[in-house]
Amino acid sequence: MTYRQLPDIMYAEVHPTPVSRAELVVFNDPLAEELGLDISLWKNPELLAGNFVPKEFTPIAQAYIGHQFGYPTMLGDGRAILLDEVLSPQGERFDIQLKGAGRTPYSRRGDGRAVIGPMLREYLVSEAMHALGIPTSRSLAVVLTGEPVYRERAFPGAILTRVASSHLRVGTLQYARSKNVIKEVSDYTIARHDPLCKEESEPYLCFFQEVLSRQAKLIALWQAFGFIHGVMNTDNMTISGETIDYGPCAFMDTYRADQVFSSIDQTGRYRYSHQPLIAKWNLARLADALIPLIDREEQTAIDKLLGVLNTFEEKYREEWRLQFGKKFGLVNPSKEDVAMMEAFLELLEKEEMDFTNSFLQLSDDPFALLFPSEKGVNWQNAWRRRVKENSTPEDAKTLMLSANPRVIPRNILLEEVLGAARSGDIAPFKEMLEIVTHPFSAKVPEKYLQSSPSDKKFVTYCGT
Repeated sequence: MTYRQLPDIMYAEVHPTPVSRAELVVFNDPLAEELGLDISLWKNPELLAGNFVPKEFTPIAQAYIGHQFGYPTMLGDGRAILLDEVLSPQGERFDIQLKGAGRTPYSRRGDGRAVIGPMLREYLVSEAMHALGIPTSRSLAVVLTGEPVYRERAFPGAILTRVASSHLRVGTLQYARSKNVIKEVSDYTIARHDPLCKEESEPYLCFFQEVLSRQAKLIALWQAFGFIHGVMNTDNMTISGETIDYGPCAFMDTYRADQVFSSIDQTGRYRYSHQPLIAKWNLARLADALIPLIDREEQTAIDKLLGVLNTFEEKYREEWRLQFGKKFGLVNPSKEDVAMMEAFLELLEKEEMDFTNSFLQLSDDPFALLFPSEKGVNWQNAWRRRVKENSTPEDAKTLMLSANPRVIPRNILLEEVLGAARSGDIAPFKEMLEIVTHPFSAKVPEKYLQSSPSDKKFVTYCGT
């Protein structure tokens, strides 16, 4: 495991805590094939539950800091254990981690366990994100442990097997600087994710630029699909630019710029419209960690990092324009098109309309009346004229149908299938999983298309 090359302050050697009865609930065969995994080993519930660990594996829990709702806290993998690293047939390196595998030195007062609902939620939503084309960690499996886990009451215990290109976070580098090992950790991170930066005259500044660019694109994609992460702490922001830690996350039904679903986000810090600003704030914390590597003169280092950090808005807005441009059928949308796009979102909010379905209506029939108001009709006429100027109606429709899904993991329906799974019926979950992992399919059962206006008061929980 390459992560063990780092100073031992960055991790703790720890084995999963055995469970009483491992039972496979769901396994991601296509992902296993993509990774080139030996199914005879990796589809074994005893391995996925941590009861059996091959002697060549050297499991660890990673240490990191997290700015949680703006305040720094010493964290680390409190219930997750990095089991192994694998190389795919394409030569790409991936982490395989067990989430809910028992206590670690970083558990603090936690029990190190997880329950079936949040683990299945992460499995389904992360796979839906992948199908939408949003960079994300993946889910390989969920197993039951045969043991109750107590939250507000007893729930069936479960363990998720998570796959990511790495579990390096902004909080990892924050912790590394606090322990005076920032160079060793940064060099490892660059070698793993941005090896071309090693050839640059200022490799650490190049690295910061690459992380920033990935995050700008990621957040633009979240916004384009109405996804709200819910807990954008620095320990939940990956260096790879992948979405990670699907706790209190949700997709919007009715469009609201200030939408919050997380039960612990009492101030709306991580609301939908604030996600780009929080991404930049988190990147500033990464910049703080990198200061010693940029220049011997601290102020010079800060100025260089700020020079990169202040490109975030422009990069994000460019990515936002491109992603939303596709949703409106515009090839290479201009900066002038942004006002038109934003006007559409304002109309959605005023009319309390469904985010996903409204874009889909435009895609399916651009001549159907979407908005009843005069302002809405004028907007739609102006949009149709712009599409004709930009490309052919046929090409625009093809582009829109590739960018506007028919189905997302609808909150109310997802809670229903998770409730059934908690009661032992996994069939509704598997049906929904099949549907949301083909989000652009022309054939979708009607119940998956229905908006839930009541989701304004819908609440999600982190599951710990």
